Amino acid sequence: MTSHFDLAIVGTGSGNSLVTPDFADQRIAVIEGGTFGGTCLNVGCIPTKMYVYAAEVANTVRDSSRYGIDATLDRVRWPDIRDRIFGRIDPIAEAGRQYRQDGPNTTAFLGWAEFTGPRQLSVSTGEQLSADRIVLATGSRPSVPEQIRACGVPYYTSDDIMRIEALPEQLIIVGGGYIAAEFAHVFSAFGVAVTVVNRSGRLLRNIDSELSDRFTQLAAEKWQLRLGVEVRRYAERAGRIELELTDGSTVSGDCLLVATGRTPNSDRINAAAGGVEVLADGRIKVDCYGRTTAEGVWSLGDASSPYQLKHVANAEARCVAHNLAHPDRLHAFNERQVPAAIFTNPQIASIGAHEDELRAGGVPYRAVTQQYGDTAYGWAMEDTTGICKLIADPATGRLLGAHLMGYQASSLIQPLVQAMAFDQSVADVARQQYWIHPALMEVVENALLKFQFDEQDAVFAPGES
Repeated sequence: MTSHFDLAIVGTGSGNSLVTPDFADQRIAVIEGGTFGGTCLNVGCIPTKMYVYAAEVANTVRDSSRYGIDATLDRVRWPDIRDRIFGRIDPIAEAGRQYRQDGPNTTAFLGWAEFTGPRQLSVSTGEQLSADRIVLATGSRPSVPEQIRACGVPYYTSDDIMRIEALPEQLIIVGGGYIAAEFAHVFSAFGVAVTVVNRSGRLLRNIDSELSDRFTQLAAEKWQLRLGVEVRRYAERAGRIELELTDGSTVSGDCLLVATGRTPNSDRINAAAGGVEVLADGRIKVDCYGRTTAEGVWSLGDASSPYQLKHVANAEARCVAHNLAHPDRLHAFNERQVPAAIFTNPQIASIGAHEDELRAGGVPYRAVTQQYGDTAYGWAMEDTTGICKLIADPATGRLLGAHLMGYQASSLIQPLVQAMAFDQSVADVARQQYWIHPALMEVVENALLKFQFDEQDAVFAPGES
């Protein structure tokens, strides 16, 4: 027997927020084959940043002598750290499941869904359902190369590494992106010897190359880096993991973390049966309003977005919720300038164009940098590595990109995000507001002031382009 609904939502990350008061009089199916709450709540943003904060506390203790304070880090109680984090998160996920099961107009199906026809779904638990409209918010999962899955060597991904029973002595991380950088920071701060194996010659190669190079140099001081190599063979010997690399060398450890990216879950929904087109990179094809190629079927978040970011998924969910409720007044996704942060050590935050991109494209620009250590609060922190890099259009005085590496970069970038979102000039941002002295935000202010501009016209002064 097939149950019919007004709306079916597949996935309970940002998709869960689609159940707004606009749909209070409708029958809604909520389908989830994993854990309620999606990646961010359970295995992504929130637990990882709780670990990152604990790691920062550990590093603060270790580094206290530079400020004239003698302290020692006696012990890291991994089970206590882990249980504090998931003791808060797991009840939230469970409460979300219960609410959707018992809610006034929602029915929860606890299984994986796939299309059996246009707007028709089958759930792995045996239920069949149809809906007038379907939203695919199926998210993504860790990408694990076939070579690793086939070799039989035990490994972890970001889905399960945070719940291990005890800290390893030596951790090997395969990958050099943001997931690798964040977990390398966490485990090394807790006293684990970390080796990072990456096929690229530098870490975080997708960010501005100047910051990527600087970060790689800093990482080499804390972790063992094996860059520009690939893994030729994986093996397990006497309870230890051994990797043979393409340069003929080997690395070994007692734990392996695979951090080689994430894959959209579109391959699990039998998309073709529902008339849903999937792009070559695995993302569901959508237009600017979130509509797929199938009538009445929408998608949002990691399943379809080029940005695997929770704040993007949330914004798309708000947009799709509006569009479902107001089909005559559609709102388009806003993908003009999308910021991102990497919570490693030091933090990295970025928005807009990289200098390499502009140079390759022949786009006129000016770039300036401001060191954290050249501001008053930077002196207080004894900072020697933090940097704020800004890139602007010399003709209009508008920011083209902003890239920060250092303490609280994820917060310091926000005025620059706002400037780009509201098309504010460098001159206006720098001069038309107060900057609290001697707050760390002066790093951003001083970077802006390094652009020479005409304060009346809010464009760069002649000869400075």
